[in-house]
Amino acid sequence: MDQRLTFNEDAVNYDKWRPVYCGKLFQDIIAYSRIGPGRRAIEIGIGTGQATRPILETGCELAAVELGKNLAEYSQSKFRDFSLFKVHHTSFEDFTARENSVDLIYSGTAFHWIPEETGHPKVLRLLKDGGALALFWNRPFAARADDELHQQLQQIYRKFRPGSPPLIEHDTARYNAVSQRLHTYGFREVELKLYHLKRAFSSADYIGLLNTYSDHRAMPAAVRLLLEEEIRAAILKSGDVLTIYDTIDLHLARK
Repeated sequence: MDQRLTFNEDAVNYDKWRPVYCGKLFQDIIAYSRIGPGRRAIEIGIGTGQATRPILETGCELAAVELGKNLAEYSQSKFRDFSLFKVHHTSFEDFTARENSVDLIYSGTAFHWIPEETGHPKVLRLLKDGGALALFWNRPFAARADDELHQQLQQIYRKFRPGSPPLIEHDTARYNAVSQRLHTYGFREVELKLYHLKRAFSSADYIGLLNTYSDHRAMPAAVRLLLEEEIRAAILKSGDVLTIYDTIDLHLARK
């Protein structure tokens, strides 16, 4: 199965546990792109719409692209009151639109699924001159590196997923790589903005969140259940509260 389709298996759970993005992020996207009535936007990988409503509420026309059939239907129903909104059940690679016709293309925690040699040039073709691209990712970090619970969770992950790269809360090298790719493909006025949020989870809620991640869902079921049981026990031992620190990196660029 295409790993992108693991999100499609449980749209309700995905919508419940995946975080919405902060208001300041959308304010910055709207100000940079000048999106609003009479303008057109494309959202790549809408999922269940965690990044959709603030853009729709500007009054623009929004075409959303979603590979998962269940997710596409879920989001079409969720935003059915917006007449200028439509979900296209397809991949961005196969999505068709008139070139030089779009004012804003954006993607929340999804653009990495598209091969860069396909996605970046296609975005440039679809955008009007001066049109904006906004790419952003939420990077949740469980507790802090010096917390005992964090250390326990990392030991559990190493046990069940040996060889996985260590988690980095502030991945400066990755931020720089995204910006460099945008420059390489011909985008200009590239900007990086960071936002920080904090959430608290019970053990049960955190397991629900884990089951919205493609790499977690792709694990063999028996291994995944053992991993979840050890994570649950560690969080319960720490008072049944796990603090998640979210870092959202927003990359803005212009055609």
